[in-house]
Amino acid sequence: MDTAQTLTTAQTLLQPVTVGAPKIEGHRLDIPVKREDLLRAVKILVDAHWGYLSAITGLDLPWPKPKPGIKPAEPAPEAGPLEDELEALYHFASGAAVATIRVRVPYHDTRIPSICPIIPSATLYERELQEMLGFIVEGTPVPDKLLLPDDWPAGLYPLRKSFTGAELAGK
Repeated sequence: MDTAQTLTTAQTLLQPVTVGAPKIEGHRLDIPVKREDLLRAVKILVDAHWGYLSAITGLDLPWPKPKPGIKPAEPAPEAGPLEDELEALYHFASGAAVATIRVRVPYHDTRIPSICPIIPSATLYERELQEMLGFIVEGTPVPDKLLLPDDWPAGLYPLRKSFTGAELAGK
């Protein structure tokens, strides 16, 4: 099976949980899913023996805010996020093909379910999501800090775009 066929298989498998249009680009397939369908999406790939979890990454997607004295180049899109969001990306690889399950959550509710009941080794990635971006991964077996020191200030996430490092001055 070539890479295009492998991606098409993943797209077909995940069709029942896909929200919006999946995007295929080169060797990658992006599948947006709702938070409540994350476990189902992961289970679909695992049960079908479609590749393996290669990584979980995250993005901070702040809503563009006008800067004082600067006129925005474009008006805000009418259909788009109305507040800052975080996105968790679950990358599965099968040969050269990578299928990424994408889950967006608003800043005011960053909860996502742990996928550890399906893939126990995901706990390392989930801990990183929690401490670096501020996700709340519900049910992750070990919620302790992984990368940051134990005395790192609560509610300060170094991979959020608002983080400057100045928050640590005087600490």
